[in-house]
Amino acid sequence: MAPRPRELTPDRSARHLFGSEMRRHRELAGMSLESLAGVLRYAKSSLARYETADAMIPPDLPARLDAAFGTDGLFEKLYGLAKYEIHPDKYRRRMELEARARVIDQYAGQLVPGLVQTEGYARALFRVTNPRATSEAIEEKVAARMGRQALLTATPGPDLSMILDEAVVRCSVGGPAVMRNQLARLCDLVDTPTTTVQLLPFCHGEHALLGGGTLTLMTLDDKSSVVYEEGLTSGTLVEEPETVRTRRRDYDLMRAYALSPRDTAAHIRSAMEALPS
Repeated sequence: MAPRPRELTPDRSARHLFGSEMRRHRELAGMSLESLAGVLRYAKSSLARYETADAMIPPDLPARLDAAFGTDGLFEKLYGLAKYEIHPDKYRRRMELEARARVIDQYAGQLVPGLVQTEGYARALFRVTNPRATSEAIEEKVAARMGRQALLTATPGPDLSMILDEAVVRCSVGGPAVMRNQLARLCDLVDTPTTTVQLLPFCHGEHALLGGGTLTLMTLDDKSSVVYEEGLTSGTLVEEPETVRTRRRDYDLMRAYALSPRDTAAHIRSAMEALPS
């Protein structure tokens, strides 16, 4: 028996509306996904993800659907709404995409990214951001964050590149001992076969992402790219191609301005030595 198609919520999401209309018109035409793939010259697996709102709609698909179904611009109009929509299931979707990532590029302006935080550093952040949380609740969050880091040692795992503002290594979190362990962790990751860490020094001055939180660019197993922008209390998943290209250029410019891994390691060791004993 074929698996039941994913339930969509077209009343809450333009992307879900696009997928539900795509499925409805395909079924009205008596077409399978395989036959539609032949007409549109698309992979069946890709069309399945567009129908279930699990992937961003490519710009050329709406016109092809309108031509195939004779829908007089319906899918072009729906795409005009869907392409600017923040993904309705952004947190779940972010984790799914992260698991599929082959390359992860991150910029952090204030805090060490969660993928490389130590337990002590993560625990200190969870405590200060929610002082009323119970110890059990905090430990659950710490365990979840540490579990997420398993993808870095998976086979195949992603290549990870990080650019950290100097503020990240100069702002002590959790006290000297916790911060020293965190900086040592960063030193271990500065230049390995799968990880690179670079520091953007204070002396560089302003840049396109100044004042932001964390920017994560993910290149997935199908060669597509997505962006996740995270602030203090919220995150935004972006799959619109033009915005992804803009953020990629921002990141690449900062990589050009950042210190080499060798100089980065020296700065991190300097920050460690400056911590009180």
